[in-house]
Amino acid sequence: MAFEYETIDDLVSYAREAEGEYLKDIDKQNMLENTNVKGKVGTIIEASYFGYEINSKPEPDFADVGVELKTTGLKKLKNGQLSAKERLVLNIINYEDEVKIDFEDSSFWKKNAKLLIFFYTYTRDKDGKPDYRNFQIVKTVLHEFTGTDLEIIKQDFEDIKAKILAGEAHMLSEGDTNILGACTKGATAESLRIQPYSETPAKQRAYSLKQGYMTALVRKYIKDTKMISFTSPEELEGKTFEELLHDYFRPYIGKRDIDIAYDLNYRLSRSKNKLALLASRILGIQGTSLNHIEEFSKLNIKFKTIRATKTGTMQESMSFGNVDYDEILQEDWEESSLKMEMESIKWLFIVFQEDEDGNPVLKGIKLWNVPESILDDELRNFYNEVKRILQEGFEEWPVGKQRRNNFPKSGFNGVCHLRTKGTNREKSMVTLSDGQRIPGHAFWFNSRFVKNLVQELID
Repeated sequence: MAFEYETIDDLVSYAREAEGEYLKDIDKQNMLENTNVKGKVGTIIEASYFGYEINSKPEPDFADVGVELKTTGLKKLKNGQLSAKERLVLNIINYEDEVKIDFEDSSFWKKNAKLLIFFYTYTRDKDGKPDYRNFQIVKTVLHEFTGTDLEIIKQDFEDIKAKILAGEAHMLSEGDTNILGACTKGATAESLRIQPYSETPAKQRAYSLKQGYMTALVRKYIKDTKMISFTSPEELEGKTFEELLHDYFRPYIGKRDIDIAYDLNYRLSRSKNKLALLASRILGIQGTSLNHIEEFSKLNIKFKTIRATKTGTMQESMSFGNVDYDEILQEDWEESSLKMEMESIKWLFIVFQEDEDGNPVLKGIKLWNVPESILDDELRNFYNEVKRILQEGFEEWPVGKQRRNNFPKSGFNGVCHLRTKGTNREKSMVTLSDGQRIPGHAFWFNSRFVKNLVQELID
């Protein structure tokens, strides 16, 4: 029997009654036993908790009050923080229809303006597989888009629309936008769709809320985390977020670090990460975590300071996350956390170059995201090679006082490689589910690759 309600408040109150419940207790139709059920969590909550038939209607699930039902998993990171497991996939983008309408009449806004979100813990069993029965609903919220979020989403919608109008729907990428993404939906040739202004078929895509945005919602609604706002809706009506970001750094470009510190009334640190700390001060925060700034957290922007010598050389590679061996063994590239992170992260490169006296001088900034071409080629092949090595057996051997192994090196594809991070080898050792003992590794972008990305800022 379908749940009956009269108002949104009735709907939200009933949803909150599910908090603390496990999926095995909610499932009244034995869907957990059906291996053919896709989107198990959402399907079970729709059918068993609310009692309505599964559908793919263009209007919201609770159309009379304009509310769409969504579920999303969360996980605990090694540092203890909570994170969204993945992006939140919304409705399919119809390339032919969407270019004819404004944001307020778009399929995204009509269906998703109000989201009733069920947050649940994503857990794995002893074999590393999803333990659906013990997924627990920890929070239900009614989320509406307001303020700077809404202004950024409107800009994202226009960017997606502009690419379709240009006949470039086949070139859409999640990295094109900030909060509202155009993620792939279906990975086979059958999922290709026609587009109106080009004869080139385009991948089927759906609107989505990026993983960084969902993580910010997790921390806001579940941890009640308070963050500093970087912009205002009024500012974003006249400029993009990237333009506002350049406005912050522009007064200091061409200045030495010591002069920037003087202008900011800040005592320059002597630590190894002094340039990162200085960049944070320019942005008005302490420390090097941009998660304290609401928009940076929601847009999943990570910043890296890059230091070049006076001749323009740059020796350091750039790490972008630790390797989760078990996940690589169990997840294909399309479903991997690495792919999702590389699709959603925007990198803010803050570039310094030494002057004749060796003083770091701020040369400029650049926002960059991994393009679709590198995701589909170099990163996919890299991931699959690491997976092959883990499946067939990791090998390591001594070379003098050093150790070598059969993981991909910087020459593998010219973009990235694996190597250890940190000096304590024993503390980093990881035991895989098959018993292999492997030292912890991190993913790294090659130094030459990073230098090419910021070459226009270096003398």
